[in-house]
Amino acid sequence: MLNEAKQGAELKSGSQECGRQCSRLQSMTLVSVDLATWEEEALRRKLKYFFMSPCDKYHAKGRKPYKLLLQLLKIIIVTAQLLLFGLSNHVVVTFKEENTMTFKHLFLKDYDESSDDFFAVYTQKDVYDHIFYAVEQYLALPETTVGRYAYVYDVGVNGSALSLCQQYYKKGSIDPANDTFSIDPNIITDCIGVNPLSVPRASLSSSYKNITLKFHKLINVTIEFQLKAINIQTIINNEIPDCYTFYITIVLDNKAHSGKVKIYLKNKASIQECKDPSVSGHADTFSRVVFDVIVALVCMVSLLLCGRSILRGIMLQQEFVQFFKETLDRKVCWEDRMEFINGWYILLIISDILTITGSVIKIGIESKSMSSYDLCGILLGTSTLLVWVGVIRYLTFFQKYNILIVTLRAAFPSVIRFCLCVAVIYLGYCFCGWIVLGPYHVKFRSLAMVSECLFSLINGDDMFVTFAEMQESSTLVWVFSQVYLYTFISLFIYMVLSLFIALITGAYETIKPIHITDLHAFIAECTDVPSSGKFRGLETSPCSFFCCCDR
Repeated sequence: MLNEAKQGAELKSGSQECGRQCSRLQSMTLVSVDLATWEEEALRRKLKYFFMSPCDKYHAKGRKPYKLLLQLLKIIIVTAQLLLFGLSNHVVVTFKEENTMTFKHLFLKDYDESSDDFFAVYTQKDVYDHIFYAVEQYLALPETTVGRYAYVYDVGVNGSALSLCQQYYKKGSIDPANDTFSIDPNIITDCIGVNPLSVPRASLSSSYKNITLKFHKLINVTIEFQLKAINIQTIINNEIPDCYTFYITIVLDNKAHSGKVKIYLKNKASIQECKDPSVSGHADTFSRVVFDVIVALVCMVSLLLCGRSILRGIMLQQEFVQFFKETLDRKVCWEDRMEFINGWYILLIISDILTITGSVIKIGIESKSMSSYDLCGILLGTSTLLVWVGVIRYLTFFQKYNILIVTLRAAFPSVIRFCLCVAVIYLGYCFCGWIVLGPYHVKFRSLAMVSECLFSLINGDDMFVTFAEMQESSTLVWVFSQVYLYTFISLFIYMVLSLFIALITGAYETIKPIHITDLHAFIAECTDVPSSGKFRGLETSPCSFFCCCDR
């Protein structure tokens, strides 16, 4: 009896121990399930917060939209910087263009502004007259011009101020009567140096009036010299005046040997710092330099914040991909992966880099250590364009304003494929028009001009003028030109443009049904509203850089 009682007690205690172990296993299972569910919900909240608009993030965590305010500030100061630079650049370009026009009137005989960039002479006497006129005008420049110019010495041949050169073939014998010729294509260059009368004459090889041109083998005649000037109108913009050196070249071109000698003037300008500038008043660039530094610093902060947001997106993408792989045993498609890489931030980063680079160049220009006005203008203009385009990002958070971006995104692949096919046909027309119509039509002289002309025809510009300016010197070419123009206009206006519009319209129709991806479906299961308070204790990313400024 005692043994039976003892065995019953042991069985009872064993069953109780087994019950306790089962309950512990059940509680551990419940804890693990609850922990997995909590981690999944936390990931959903984290993803939902990541894709929220700045206003929703403010309601979710109470954090101010610092990045939005920074972008608005950047738009204002970058635009102001561009306007200030535009005023200065306009003065510089205008000064160069007006001086070029002045030089044409001064040094080109019988120059007429209504003519093209070059005009021509047809007799030997006219060639000599134009050469001597240019040199004499150069020598008499201080007494004739109303501008203030200075000669630059020791820049020409034999230490002179002006170089008068002719280029001709080493050997040239042409006899049209017998249809014979003998030419050595090696080019010989003969130069004569000329100095202004105000300078003691150097021992030159001969006087410029003793030059003898070898017209039967002449290629061209060039007159090269330099002049200095100061652009004092920059004082209007409260800037220190710039000192200019103009590199002037007058060319009499006879390389065609067609009996027509083309004459044109080329002018290049370089800007350098003036020596010992003295301006009475307050012409100081310190305030402009300080403003440029502020713009560069603001763009640097924007660059760091946008880079940090992209880094956070990549880290969150890896966390989401790992969760799907370990928990659901599924792979995340590339479409969902790219949702974490915000293209607008890449756009803003490019804009910030361009603005910082342009600001550095602008500081160099204002300190007169650089003169890259064109490069600075391109950088600042492009950056301002991208900054304003970046505003669209904040409009995409509103359903009614997001139609443009969504339509472009949906139509982009089809449009690219369509444009590649059309480009092949377009290039074919360009090459054909350049080769066949180029000698007979002014709008087809080069590939660039052909492309511009055809693009204008697609948009309905200058159609009648393009047809009317076709020369009828060759009947066969004229007939070909009519077929060429009619087929191009019919093909590209009635077919290509219509198909292009149809692609955009089709893309607009396809965006109406919303395409739900795995990422969107996963986030949609989180029903917490931003103002629920459940996002306030959320750790969105282990990245703590600029932690006060969330995405």
